[in-house]
Amino acid sequence: MRRSRITGTGSAVPEKILTNVDLEKIVDTTDEWITTRTGMKERHIAAEGEYTSTLATRAARQAMEMAGVAPDELDLIVLASVTPDFPFPATACIVQHNLGAVNAAAFDISAACSGFLYGLSVVDNFMKAGSVKKALVIGAEVLSRIVDWTDRNTCVLFGDGAGAVVLESAEGDRGILSTHIHSDGSYWELLNQPACGSRNPASQKIIDERLMFLRMQGNDVFKLAVRAMEDAALEALAANNLQTTDIDLFIPHQANRRIIDAIGKRLKLNEEQVCVNLERYGNTSAASIPIALDEANRAGRITDENVIVLDAFGGGLTWAAILLRW
Repeated sequence: MRRSRITGTGSAVPEKILTNVDLEKIVDTTDEWITTRTGMKERHIAAEGEYTSTLATRAARQAMEMAGVAPDELDLIVLASVTPDFPFPATACIVQHNLGAVNAAAFDISAACSGFLYGLSVVDNFMKAGSVKKALVIGAEVLSRIVDWTDRNTCVLFGDGAGAVVLESAEGDRGILSTHIHSDGSYWELLNQPACGSRNPASQKIIDERLMFLRMQGNDVFKLAVRAMEDAALEALAANNLQTTDIDLFIPHQANRRIIDAIGKRLKLNEEQVCVNLERYGNTSAASIPIALDEANRAGRITDENVIVLDAFGGGLTWAAILLRW
């Protein structure tokens, strides 16, 4: 059976770091308040002239170098983001140009924090159909451009970054074993960017009411996230006749330490099984899982035949899980 196999990983974050102490000077908050409620200590913030496509291109090049894949070998580039360079064209097309991937089709996916897993699922199905042999899947965000820096409940949470993987179609039992994607649009208002789309186009009123910035009802999102991510992980395991004890590494979306701890407890996972890096990056939305995956890979936490579960939840609402054998 042909499977989609990850042959290269990469990540990129801006040089500028914004710590909790720095945030104390911007809004009414403290390092203790942020750390206790989120587990975050710092996040990376894009500089002037640094865009989603900039970070995505850097992460992509790292992944391609590891995989030994040249730009003209790529058949497809899928980029997940809620902070594209422009409403259109797709940021994936800009990355394609930056890389010189002249033979690749390219498009964006908008599924918020679940976007990277949605992208993996889409490409996996292309590969199963036999139409794609080598592809690049990227999660990239510059959330600092849509954060309201006067809102202490949201501005402390988010950071900028990008992660990427090269997927190659290969024979055997290693690679993506199953993908599981879900959504429930009845909760769309819990986490969204109210303006700058066709419903609320740019205007002075939008600026005055600060509707161009993201808004989130955090407590409601927290409750839904824990249940949905648990269900998705169990669904992926059941589809492959596996148990939580079979998991070598669990890589969840890095939204909040309390969410991750709650899911880990429900799945009866120990600390060594769960990948956590949000204390250094904050919530990077679609970029969080591929950044964590790349770090784990380069740190030697992943070896051949390892069973890995990727698990995400985001605005939409969307959630997803992917189970793979390395």
